[in-house]
Amino acid sequence: MGADGTAGRVTGRRARTRANLLRAAFSVFAAKGFGHVSIEQVCEAAGYTRGAFYSNFSGLDELFFALYAERAELIAEQVSEALARGGPDLDVPAAVDRVAEVLLLDRDWLLVKTDFLVHAARDPEVARALLEHRARLRRAVADRLARARGHTELPAVLGDADGAAHAVVAAYDGVTTRLLLDRDVAGARVWLRQLLTALLTDGTEPAAHGRG
Repeated sequence: MGADGTAGRVTGRRARTRANLLRAAFSVFAAKGFGHVSIEQVCEAAGYTRGAFYSNFSGLDELFFALYAERAELIAEQVSEALARGGPDLDVPAAVDRVAEVLLLDRDWLLVKTDFLVHAARDPEVARALLEHRARLRRAVADRLARARGHTELPAVLGDADGAAHAVVAAYDGVTTRLLLDRDVAGARVWLRQLLTALLTDGTEPAAHGRG
């Protein structure tokens, strides 16, 4: 960096440009659908040129993966923090309550993610990348469940902690699909709590923990 801090200013400006492009892309994708958006539309919404776009992303796929990585990291953090409370002796019903309360249930994001899922299903290379992003969330859940396994009994049908993590993510997928159709966020949280309680406790925990 020069004595005048030029490099720092350039780096900071580029980070802001990237963040603004991601924010604009999210809004445009949610409104129009991933497959119906051009780079020019993203640039127009963000107030940047194509040159600014290409200095940060090689194309719309890479831009989407940057968006996905942000959300996947946020969700993994939410789940990890909710499961981390209480030390190694994991109180599963209480943890389920916390997860259901904090987990990201944003309909605009679900619209964007669903559009891209369809796109990835037709492109094996994109599908592989998307699967890896999804695996990050499962690994975060599996790691916490594995560390708690010596203190907390999981239903045998789930197998190991990795199997339980797959079940948790599948439940989240099911809840978010319903949310896309009925737009009922409060109902989605109740249903998520019920599904996770049934999955992780065989539904045998006291009803007071379930809240509905």
